[in-house]
Amino acid sequence: MLVLSSLSSHRCPLVFPLCRYRALTFILTFLLYTSFHLSRKPISIVKSELHKNCSSVSDLATIGASSGAGSGQQPSLLTAHLTDMDCSWKPFDKRNYKQLLGAMDYSFLCAYAVGMYLSGIIGERLPIRLYLTVGMLTSGLFTCLFGLGYVYNIHSLGFYIFVQVANGLVQTTGWPSVVTCISNWFGKGRRGLIMGLWNSHTSVGNILGSLIAGYWVSSNWGLSFIVPGLIIAAMGVVCFLFLIEPSHLVSSSPAELRHRAVVAQRQCVCPCAAGRGVTNHLFLCCLYLQGVIEFSLCLLFAKLVSYTFLFWLPLYITKAAHLDAKKAGDLSTLFDVGGIVGGILAGVISDKLGKRATTCAIMLLLAAPTLYGFSMISEFGLGPTIGMLLVCGGLVNGPYSLITTAVSADLGTHKSLKGNARALSTVTAIIDGTGSVGAALGPLLAGLLSAGGWDQVFYMLMTADFLALLVSSFILLIEANS
Repeated sequence: MLVLSSLSSHRCPLVFPLCRYRALTFILTFLLYTSFHLSRKPISIVKSELHKNCSSVSDLATIGASSGAGSGQQPSLLTAHLTDMDCSWKPFDKRNYKQLLGAMDYSFLCAYAVGMYLSGIIGERLPIRLYLTVGMLTSGLFTCLFGLGYVYNIHSLGFYIFVQVANGLVQTTGWPSVVTCISNWFGKGRRGLIMGLWNSHTSVGNILGSLIAGYWVSSNWGLSFIVPGLIIAAMGVVCFLFLIEPSHLVSSSPAELRHRAVVAQRQCVCPCAAGRGVTNHLFLCCLYLQGVIEFSLCLLFAKLVSYTFLFWLPLYITKAAHLDAKKAGDLSTLFDVGGIVGGILAGVISDKLGKRATTCAIMLLLAAPTLYGFSMISEFGLGPTIGMLLVCGGLVNGPYSLITTAVSADLGTHKSLKGNARALSTVTAIIDGTGSVGAALGPLLAGLLSAGGWDQVFYMLMTADFLALLVSSFILLIEANS
């Protein structure tokens, strides 16, 4: 109730109160983007099933071969028969399976990074409701296709990479759309708190995705993708039926509607585009806005760390803590629980201080030693491991959450943009698109470095965290001068 009561910073009209529309938008966009992350999570859970530890099968083959020799059967034939019962899923049964799994992550995230820049440009020209609905329906289709690879016994690496690339492209419809929608409904008052609460959909989606995928991972991993795919497609239908854009609010007062019409027609003017209309140069206008490039680079390194955990944490827990796929998936959800708390805490602190960059820098500074401690998880008991997952999740996802929500909304509604209604989607796409480059590099590097030991992966994560801290120090100077 406290959250919903703070969602409106203006008085509500007597008919169809504006605060109700804000509450509806808050809840609906929360659920919509929860389904996006819910559909991304299964691949990290299924990885340990695509390539399993088949030592038990090898032992069984050896025992069977010995007994076969004693009974007069040919050992080689029996051993070959049992070897055919290989528990890994081709083509991920090879020794370079980590590189192949990393390539799948990279294909999705690279397509997502490239598509994000295009998504902001396309999305600003289309109705948000329609654009988001089409994206969710197609994302559900491609997520289900991945699971159908199990149903139809498909072992082609090209098939899985194609599905990942296609899914990465259509998933870019989500973030600019929901951020634009939520930001257009809410002002700057308590934006950090509201956005921090709202952005917990990322972690909630990861948790639900882990639990749903983990339920079927050992028995039928195809359903680990098909069920989330059906969920996001169903939410796409809900989006089409119930999402309301501010421009469609017919109950607004005539004065407010006139004001919105004037604002929508205004063109932003920036130094790089002075003297020219920005209809064809809005991207450059937003790109040169002070703070956009700096926060984009900071997000690049922060998202590199976050997405490496998103895609590789369950497999790391499986190997380091010697747990099965389901238990590792369940335990990894604690990282996202910590991310919820971290995102909200980052928003509250930044609201109190009035300094977004300072909040990011503090959390990034504390994250480095936490990452080092997390690299020694195999030496901990269950209790310290749970604590480390919660703390690490909060410190890693806090800055990531703050930059992608409150910071993007602040910059997208900057006074120099003259109230241009399309600028917010473009700014969001630039920042998150650059961050997605880091999201693509992180899992790829993790797949390559993990072959030499997990310590190298954590050294890479600590380096990325330091670089994010370094970039944030430059933003601190801008923040201090402003």
